[in-house]
Amino acid sequence: MEKPNKKQVLLFHCVESEDLARNVADQSDCIKLQSINWRSFDDGFPNLFINNAHNIRGQHVAFLASFSSPGVIFEQLSVIFALPRLFVASFTLVLPFFPTGSFERMEEEGDVATAFTMARILSNIPISRGGPTSVVIYDIHALQERFYFGDHVLPYFETGIPLLIQRLRQLPDADNIVVAFPDDGAWKRFYKQLQHFPMLVCTKVREGDKRIVRLKEGNPTGRHVVIVDDLVQSGGTLIECQKVLAAHGATKVSAYVTHGVFPKRSWERFTHKNEECPEEAFAYFWITDSCPLTVRAIANKAPFEVLSLAGSIADALQI
Repeated sequence: MEKPNKKQVLLFHCVESEDLARNVADQSDCIKLQSINWRSFDDGFPNLFINNAHNIRGQHVAFLASFSSPGVIFEQLSVIFALPRLFVASFTLVLPFFPTGSFERMEEEGDVATAFTMARILSNIPISRGGPTSVVIYDIHALQERFYFGDHVLPYFETGIPLLIQRLRQLPDADNIVVAFPDDGAWKRFYKQLQHFPMLVCTKVREGDKRIVRLKEGNPTGRHVVIVDDLVQSGGTLIECQKVLAAHGATKVSAYVTHGVFPKRSWERFTHKNEECPEEAFAYFWITDSCPLTVRAIANKAPFEVLSLAGSIADALQI
């Protein structure tokens, strides 16, 4: 059976995602970068122009977004809502990091589940000539959030875990790797993809006013333990997990998160410092390039390594 011809995709991108967009385009001759004039009026509101708008009619079009802060979301939404209306054959939104994903539930009356809000906004993207918009998201915080999206979009959930597995197999101590999860939620999200590794699970218990990390199950003694989670903010939980695992005999501790959010430069807590004891440091800290501002900030800073989503995104654009 012959393979179908790959479709030609015109890829637009926000300013922050230019490097990742170029890497995506480098993966395939079928992906061509396009440009937008990201300008502002004197009052700060966006003054946007989609270049070569007439030439994208009848073409498969995609937009690579980065909702890194509320201040950049409106201008990107303006483009996202405009592109499908330019008589394109299909439209795909690639939003590697769904920023409100961890705010998906109410714990008491009055809480606002902003994950639902964001999903409903994206659900109103106009339908293109080819049908509903495909929305590609990596390692969303909770899989049930797919039900927050309406029928005008098709959420397509991808994962960065294959990139981690590939990197772990390259390590000199690949046969000594154990995967650890900082809580039961991370275990539920990722354990099926990592079943060929031995596993550990940590948990948080309340002691007075504090939440303490404990080892729930598994034995890290003599092993290189890799903590796996979907995202990191301040990094406090990862640091506490590292201490617990080291105390239980782990020879090395590393970490992987798909989304290195790191507000207020919290990544600095993990950089290797000359005076730091090696046993208190992470051997490796892997992130993807889903958060472009973080990627620029941690460039060439140990223990960080960036595992690029470019190849995976290029494949997703062919679906």
